[in-house]
Formats: sequence, structure tokens, C-alpha cells
Amino acid sequence: MNNLRNLELEDLKKLLESMGEKPFRAKQIYQWLHVKLVDGYDEMTNVSKGLRDKLAESYSANLPETVEILTSAIDGTKKFINRMQDGHIIESVWMKYQHGNSVCISSQVGCRMGCKFCASTLDGLARNLTSGEMLGQVYLMQKLTGERVDNIVIMGSGEPLDNYEEFTRFIRMISDENGLNISRRNITVSTCGLVPRIRNLADENYGITLALSLHAPNDETRKTLMPIANKYSLSEIMPAIEYYFEKTGRRVTFEYSVVEGVNDNKDEANQLVKLIQSMKNKGKLQCHVNLIPVNPIKERDWKRPDRSKIEAFQHVLERNGIAATIRREMGSDISGSCGQLRRDYLENNK
Repeated sequence: MNNLRNLELEDLKKLLESMGEKPFRAKQIYQWLHVKLVDGYDEMTNVSKGLRDKLAESYSANLPETVEILTSAIDGTKKFINRMQDGHIIESVWMKYQHGNSVCISSQVGCRMGCKFCASTLDGLARNLTSGEMLGQVYLMQKLTGERVDNIVIMGSGEPLDNYEEFTRFIRMISDENGLNISRRNITVSTCGLVPRIRNLADENYGITLALSLHAPNDETRKTLMPIANKYSLSEIMPAIEYYFEKTGRRVTFEYSVVEGVNDNKDEANQLVKLIQSMKNKGKLQCHVNLIPVNPIKERDWKRPDRSKIEAFQHVLERNGIAATIRREMGSDISGSCGQLRRDYLENNK
């Protein structure tokens, strides 16, 4: 059954008008769904039972069901396992920082991109999530913690740009002044490099931050880590990143998972410097490299380098004027890499 949260306000107005209802009803219902974050129709006290019953015939208004929450004893990070209406399982993460509360959400059930260091892709793609299911992850975490979400990263299971229509509808709805009204400047999307969609996103200019999962400074190494590199070379991806910056003026982040013996030496750091410095907008382009010590997953043999080696890689970038940080691990005691928590839950609940 379709969920009413999938409908933008104008679409909800059209639906209610087709049912003979006044347009103001749409705003009332939209507020219940996207501001008061109700779980079902029963709480919509200023909407007649007759209208609620009519809507319930074709549309659910339920949030996903949280089946497990793990809380880190180290930093209070919470990892949520949620069940969708059709029984599919996804994961989301709540992280507390000094600058506010950040959440990481999934955009698909599984993933078809095949990145070798990611557990999300091991069983392939089951299906796309709807905009309402993406919203539902944010709403659940806000309801269950009792605190407002400040920042959103779409970096959980799935490739957001492979689910482009639902992902962009999510962006419009989460930033809607009639909903949670989260600033688009506080939203980051991560992509492995779907070039046409990066350009589409630039043209639509939502003003969100783009993070490219780069993970290697050359096509040869990148192909060993990411199958998408066989379709889109860096000679195609980097101009798309430049185009995104030209259109939006938003700083771009390069995500770089550091894998021992694969992409972690100083030669690769120098190659990365050259790659970034070769961009035509290098004088103006605002970019940042996020070095991520790889999270080992039991299905792969990847190992993370010693901290000193990652710091040496960082220093090469910084000496050449490229801002670089080593990602602070959040919730390291409650699960490993992206997708692993969902995978462990499914294995333990067969």
C-alpha cells in the first residue's frame, strides 16, 4: 500500500480535491505527517473520521517499525534497524556532535554498485526506498530521541543517485517550510560517481553538499575497488564535479576509504594531489578530502592501515594546500561498516 508521506503538499492537495475535500485539509494532514510526525491516522484529531477512513483505504500513514536500537557506550551514537511495510530491513544512524545532531539514512534496500569495501552491496539491490520511507527514518529518530535533527547525510545503504526521483523528492520535502524545514545547506549526499545524475543534480541546484566516493587517485586502482569505475572514468567524473561546483558554489567533499596495501601510500597521495590540482577551477574550487580508515567486513580481506600511515597521507595533501581530515569514528563499538548491521540482523533473525 502506498504511504501518504510519499506525497508532496501539492500532490496531497490534488488528491483531497479529487475526493471532494477543501484544499486547507491538505495542509492540516501534511502537518500531522511531517511536523507532528504521527504514526497513523488515529492521532489526526482535527480530521474527520470519514476522511481518515477514506484515505486509509488506499494509503498508509504509518512510520517504519524500529525493531532494534544499539547505543554506543563510547559516544552515544545510536544505530537503528527499521522494518518497512513490506518486511524489508534497513539501517539508520543518529550521531551527536557539538554542532548538532546528525543522522545518516539509507536510500535503497541493499545496493547494486558493488563497491568492494561495503557490506550494503553484498546481496545486491532489493529495491529503492520511497521518499516517504527516507523521511520516515529521519522522523523516527527525531521522535525516539526527543531531539531535533540538524544535519542529514544520505550515506547509508544504497546509491542515492541511482534512486534519483525519490531522493530529490525527499530533498524537497525535508526542506519544505511546511514540514521539518531542514536547511538544504545542512544536507549532504554521497555518490560513487553517476556522472549524468551529478549533472542533473547540478542543474536542479538544490544547494546541498555533494560528496564523491573517490577512494583512489587513478582509474586502475579505482576499478579494483568500485565496479562503477568501469563505466565512468575519472576523466568524466572530475569535470562533472567541477560542473556541480560551478552551478551551486557548494564545497565538494572527496571521500577516500584508506585500505592497507591498496591505496594508502605516499605515491597515491601525490597522485591525488595532482588529480585535484588538475581541475580547471582549482583556484576557486572549494573541496575537502575525508580520509576514512576502512572498516573491515568479514566477507572481504581488507585491512585498515596504521594510524601513522593515514596521517602521513593526510600530511601530503595538506602540504599541497588541500584540506584533509581523518574521519572520526562514531559508534565503533556497536557495528562496523555501512550495511553490516542490517546484514547481521538478517542473519540472526532467519
